[in-house]
Amino acid sequence: MTQAEFKKKTQALFAQHEKLLKRRNPKVASGNGVYDRYTYPVLTAEHAPLTWRYDFDQKTNAHLQERMAINAVFNAGAIEHNGKILVIGRVEGVDRKSFLAVAESPTGIDNFRFWDYPILLPQTDNPDVNVYDIRVVKHEDGWIYGLFCTERKDPEVPGWDTSSAVAQCGIVRTKDLKNWERLPDLKTKSPQQRNVVLHPEFVNGQYALYTRPQDEFIQAGKGGGIGWGLIKSMENPIVEEEVIMDNREYHTIKEVKNGLGPAPIKTDKGWLHLAHGVRNTAAGLRYVLYMFLADLKRPQVITHRPAGYFIGPQGDERVGDVSNVVFSNGWVERKDGTVFIYYASSDTRLHVATSTVDKLLDYVMNTPEDPLLSHKCVEQRYALIKKNLGILGKNTEKKSRGAKA
Repeated sequence: MTQAEFKKKTQALFAQHEKLLKRRNPKVASGNGVYDRYTYPVLTAEHAPLTWRYDFDQKTNAHLQERMAINAVFNAGAIEHNGKILVIGRVEGVDRKSFLAVAESPTGIDNFRFWDYPILLPQTDNPDVNVYDIRVVKHEDGWIYGLFCTERKDPEVPGWDTSSAVAQCGIVRTKDLKNWERLPDLKTKSPQQRNVVLHPEFVNGQYALYTRPQDEFIQAGKGGGIGWGLIKSMENPIVEEEVIMDNREYHTIKEVKNGLGPAPIKTDKGWLHLAHGVRNTAAGLRYVLYMFLADLKRPQVITHRPAGYFIGPQGDERVGDVSNVVFSNGWVERKDGTVFIYYASSDTRLHVATSTVDKLLDYVMNTPEDPLLSHKCVEQRYALIKKNLGILGKNTEKKSRGAKA
């Protein structure tokens, strides 16, 4: 390839990439009254900067090959910072290693651009093999905390077992999302911890955490459920007592596993929560999102539990590296009450859905709870049908009388 050809091909790559970054993201016309979806994902592997993937030195990359390809961008924490929406995505290279990177947008629904460099996390004495799924929260102590999953090989298994892992909660904090201080990993009595989330306010003068204890890396075992625990210091994070506030339930969307998504949103009616639930199917595990509301003064006490899932994978969202999955660890509430919900599909790409605090409260407080029995569910539906037929019948009767007059 000549120098001119190399330059032309480089320019074409950047032009194509810029077109993707500037693409508008129209709202999908048909909504369900609770939230709106959008036409395109907000982040994909193709959104990763070309400078992360290509060597643009012709001497060392004469054929302009993609040297360090990106496989996926998904599961992102989210925060509003300096008037822009920032997401901290899980970026996975083709080498299967995940890392964290900040992308920002002026709209929250499109025009996301990654910062020049991904986050180079400080390490503990026991280095992370893999890191992912960060939850970002502005705490009332003045710090922005990031709680993420740090994964390492299980030291207790035989040498031939190269897939068993131990997951724990890593903790960092920052003021500007650029300079990060690493704190010690969280300690609990559970063998494994994933999906740990920091409550944004002090509770009884202590830091409060939502946990997800597990006996094994994949299987919940006798653990599982969304837990609650208090710690005295983020510099020495030890949960002495962990209680389950949201259990797994047989034959529900959360029968296998469940875990909290982002930190809850504070409202005058209570703490709004977004979580994921997992059930088993003949085609494998299915991940969906669900919501609940917790008491303002006692955040560990759930007051409203809408039945079923809030968001499930649809259409192309069902296909990817780990199919039939939606997962969220980030949302943003704006001053006008708008809520941006960032959810990933099939461990491959990141999407956004938009709603409002009022709509979400309406949903969680007025959607019936799961009675856990099939005939009870039918009774609920009978009551709704009877009510609607009565209303629609009266309206039809009024219209027919008006026509006769």
